[in-house]
Amino acid sequence: MALLSKKFTFNTAPAAARPHTAVELTPEGALAAAIPNGGTTPVYAFAPLRPGALSPGISGTNVMAHDAVVETLRSAIDQVSPRNHNVTLIVPDTAARVFVLDFDTLPPKAPEVVYPVLRFRLRKMVPFEVEHAALSYQILSQDPGGGEGAVKVLVTIMPKTNLAEYESCVQAAGYEPGVVLLSSLASLAALTDPSPALAANLSSTALTTSITSGDDLLLYRTLELPADNATRVSDVQRNIAVAAAYYEDKVGSAPRELHYAGAVPAQEFARAISDTGLNVIETTPTPTTGAVTTLGPIGFAGVSGALAGVA
Repeated sequence: MALLSKKFTFNTAPAAARPHTAVELTPEGALAAAIPNGGTTPVYAFAPLRPGALSPGISGTNVMAHDAVVETLRSAIDQVSPRNHNVTLIVPDTAARVFVLDFDTLPPKAPEVVYPVLRFRLRKMVPFEVEHAALSYQILSQDPGGGEGAVKVLVTIMPKTNLAEYESCVQAAGYEPGVVLLSSLASLAALTDPSPALAANLSSTALTTSITSGDDLLLYRTLELPADNATRVSDVQRNIAVAAAYYEDKVGSAPRELHYAGAVPAQEFARAISDTGLNVIETTPTPTTGAVTTLGPIGFAGVSGALAGVA
């Protein structure tokens, strides 16, 4: 799903200008990846983050310990020897909200016209002030004949104050966030097969289920998970089952594979969901080369998607 060049971003960058370095920040730490000069295989490094330093969400402060987050980002990025100071920053799914919206029509091209239309539609859909929020959109499909629901749009919205928290940490670490992505949207860019795909991204705080079909997004749903482990497992099982049923309804056949990215091994996730009809495969397997540190509990799909197609 080669969608990263102009899609799923708060700060849009054309393909030729995308950073050669990406870093995913989670409450557990930061995973950085960079394509070295003259190379094609990324180099990886992980730096841990002390518990409680990052609390991702759409309300309140996300960065609870600014200096600790800055040092973690600096440590991870420095160790992959980036070509320059521009990086793609990947933030937790729960830090923003994502919607797939239908419109009969949209104003042609001009963002200064489109953005007010989207903000108006979102006013009653998010529990924060919309007018000054960070907003990114992408037209997924458009029927040239027009009519009801002729334009399908992917919209990502995040409180601007929270986005500023994340960006300021990257800048304080000595780098510039040229592109900002959500973890699951970055992971989807690592999918290259245009066939319909059911995907799941598990973090320590949330599960995001998605269904892609070529450049279209049929489902995107983020569920915040409870702290109690038994309840977490039950919620994960239920939401995977719901996503699989939705896939069957939309695609016309039951899914056979689940593309998985997350903080626990794919085999462990497969055991947890207890669905023998689904073959759980890693969206991006753990690399066997290129690691300059011991790698922590972060899946590789986010940074791999962020670097997809970058030469």
